[in-house]
Amino acid sequence: MSFTSLQFLFFLPAVFALYWALHRSQRWQNLLLVVASYVFYGWWDWRFLGLIALTTAASFASGLVIERFEGHEGRRRLVAAANIVLNLGILALFKYYDFFADNFSALMGLLGFHADLPTLRLILPVGISFYTFQALSYTIDVFRRHLRATRDVLAFFAYIAFFPQLVAGPIERATQLLPQMLRTRTLNYGDAVDGLRQMLWGFCKKMLVADTCAMAVDIIWQSPGEQSALALVVGAFLFTIQIYGDFSGYSDIAVGCARLFGIRLMQNFRTPYFATSLADFWRRWHISLMTWLRDYVYIPLGGNRCSHQRQYANILIVFLLSGLWHGAAWTFVLWGLYHGLLVCIERSINRPAPSPSCKGGSNDLEGQAPGNEVVKNLAHHADAQSNVTTPSLIGRAGWVFLLVAFGWILFRAPDLTAFSDYIGGLTHLSSLTAVSSLTMGKQALLWSAALLLIEWLQRHRAHALDFPSCGLLRLRAVRWTIYYVLIALLLFCHADEQAFIYFQF
Repeated sequence: MSFTSLQFLFFLPAVFALYWALHRSQRWQNLLLVVASYVFYGWWDWRFLGLIALTTAASFASGLVIERFEGHEGRRRLVAAANIVLNLGILALFKYYDFFADNFSALMGLLGFHADLPTLRLILPVGISFYTFQALSYTIDVFRRHLRATRDVLAFFAYIAFFPQLVAGPIERATQLLPQMLRTRTLNYGDAVDGLRQMLWGFCKKMLVADTCAMAVDIIWQSPGEQSALALVVGAFLFTIQIYGDFSGYSDIAVGCARLFGIRLMQNFRTPYFATSLADFWRRWHISLMTWLRDYVYIPLGGNRCSHQRQYANILIVFLLSGLWHGAAWTFVLWGLYHGLLVCIERSINRPAPSPSCKGGSNDLEGQAPGNEVVKNLAHHADAQSNVTTPSLIGRAGWVFLLVAFGWILFRAPDLTAFSDYIGGLTHLSSLTAVSSLTMGKQALLWSAALLLIEWLQRHRAHALDFPSCGLLRLRAVRWTIYYVLIALLLFCHADEQAFIYFQF
């Protein structure tokens, strides 16, 4: 089931009403969340419900066994490793087996050997990367003694399957979300109303901006060799906006929807296209994934408390894994390495003082913090930049935007040949005449400009419809006029429905 489907329009109010009718019993509320989440997930393909149930049950059991073996470090480590291998094995089988089989066979062929490994061509379960990482965080945190193993099976199943963030994040930590499932929740009117506002803004980003951009982008990518250089530039810009509007729009809907149920999810985006460095961009983009990779990969590898060479290697490993997380294709691998190299180059230019050891610790990938602390860090970062001249900030943000947009071409390309053709077309600067695809892209450009302008004006707020209590916006009539206008635009001006991009991950 998709957030933008007609079914969800009926599903959400029904679950909301039943949920708060059960407000006297936290266990009954959790049971309802589990059932509703499995209906939500099974609406796409019920056959994969067993897969998420297996991941959940194995992770729940592993936590209990790890805690039972307290004082036996070897056994604790073995149980944790077994569950990690199981979960990563399931992910690898469905997402990566065919990729590695095809490439291994091709490599053996180049070396003169015949190795025709069978391929499975399995359907990739929606959201498997998201809920797998969420389950892994629980096992690792229990093993590290950051969290007590829960004995409430309903709360744990609700933690893994919570439908607002099940298929496209944010990737929540057990330390942040599971305690909320274990306590009594009450309806907070202010939270619920603000959640609805954030959902409205998320729907606008998805249905008005991202889906409109997708129509032009898809046409350009159907035959990039036949497009002018200007059309390809516009296509790259529109996809840059599309993927942000699509993914951050989903995150806004998820976070806002969770607040209707008295649940707080972490913020996954914070105006990333206004970043003034690549490190700053990755503090603002897909925050839940990058903090996950920081805490469970980067810091255990040594983090920043290493030699500069080791730090660069750690950064490249993290971004390589980030690329692979997005998909089993060389385009994703190279996209991850591209950003890793850019962050390494940026760090080498602004090289910090050497650290004495390599025992893990503070992270500079790059000073991120999980959950709501991200907002505080970014506010501090903005204050630190207050002495920088506006032209300098604009220039740096523009340069970062260009580097990120170039990377999105590689991300969007179906294969390396298509990427090469697209880049080749961009180099034909003599062909700068517009083509028909640009005409249909005008509306997408207008929506994109509106999105960037609104988010710039509201960059210090939690979301674009989080209005300050001053000026005209303090007036109820003005705010409600804005809401009604946006709802009308969604009803009458939305583009054809497009699947959320991150469903495939």
